[in-house]
Amino acid sequence: MEILRCEGVRKIYGSGENQVTALQNIDLTVEKGEFVAIVGASGSGKSTLLHILGTVDTPTEGKVFIDGTDISKLNRTQAAVFRRRKVGLIYQFYNLIPTLTVKKNILMPLLLDKRKVNQEYFDTVVGTLGIEDKLNVLPSHLSGGQQQRVAIARSLIYRPSLLLADEPTGNLDQKSSKEIVDLMKLSNRNLKQTILLITHDEKIALEADRIITIEDGCIIGDQRRGD
Repeated sequence: MEILRCEGVRKIYGSGENQVTALQNIDLTVEKGEFVAIVGASGSGKSTLLHILGTVDTPTEGKVFIDGTDISKLNRTQAAVFRRRKVGLIYQFYNLIPTLTVKKNILMPLLLDKRKVNQEYFDTVVGTLGIEDKLNVLPSHLSGGQQQRVAIARSLIYRPSLLLADEPTGNLDQKSSKEIVDLMKLSNRNLKQTILLITHDEKIALEADRIITIEDGCIIGDQRRGD
């Protein structure tokens, strides 16, 4: 079942002599439950694509469908609501609220949307991520790897259609990076979560089921592991 489709997506910044084409005619489909890595050098367009998929930015041309909704037609308010309900975002820097406990940070998307907490699912998420004993502490008392686990839990708590991770291990040591990727694989397998992982690290990309390579704003490779 298709969860994501991009049709002829282009993104142009600036105008005249300062015009930069960040994405060129991106056509892409992702099936529900896939774990996809998007790789490319700095400036290749991979983060621009993620920002468009996350409704943080809009395409200059083309359409993007997530879970059947054409997100390229959403206004700013509609995009914010859609992002909160349908798209999980994980960044290199964890963006946790320092004055709130781990538990409140995780539940923040539900609280903002005035949605009831499914305690069984909450327990499953924090248990899967190994942070059930950290719920009442502040983020400042956690290691980088633990803070990233909290950020992942926050992104998973409302069961998004799509989880987008932008260099989620870029600020972590090798051991913590492997743990985070293993946890994302676990979320993909056990929680049936569709994941798009942006990375420049080939070793991390090889953990995904499918690797898409972007260069100069174009998809130049799309390989499923085992092909």
